[in-house]
Amino acid sequence: MYDVLLKLHSYWAYLVLLVLIIAAVSAIIKTVGDKEYEANDFRKALFTLIVSHIQLLIGLVLYFVSPRLKMFSELGMGEIMKDSVNRLYLVEHPLINIIAVALITIGYSKHKKKLTSKAKLKTIAIFYTLGLLLFLSRIPWNAWLD
Repeated sequence: MYDVLLKLHSYWAYLVLLVLIIAAVSAIIKTVGDKEYEANDFRKALFTLIVSHIQLLIGLVLYFVSPRLKMFSELGMGEIMKDSVNRLYLVEHPLINIIAVALITIGYSKHKKKLTSKAKLKTIAIFYTLGLLLFLSRIPWNAWLD
């Protein structure tokens, strides 16, 4: 089960990054270009929200079935924090990506309350870009690209 979830989590990440980049870049371009908010922008934001939440759920299940999780009881938090690989997989990656999904969720919720196109697009641009940057900062690139 662990290997299947790991593959799913890795491949789903490509979809998350793709739709997040599309939604964030589109919102930035439209904000800078003073364009109108359209139904398609809503769909992009919603689809990004959905796929990122699915990724979070897959990641949480993966985290709790991971053989690495027992390292907390074997090594203790101090030893985990000293090892950069264990720290990445057990602390940084989950925590930062939960924050990234929270930012995407906040951005989606806040943008729905805005009344003007510029405000809606700017909110999506800011929160989705911050989420994207956080995602990119904590991807285990050496393992992911293999």
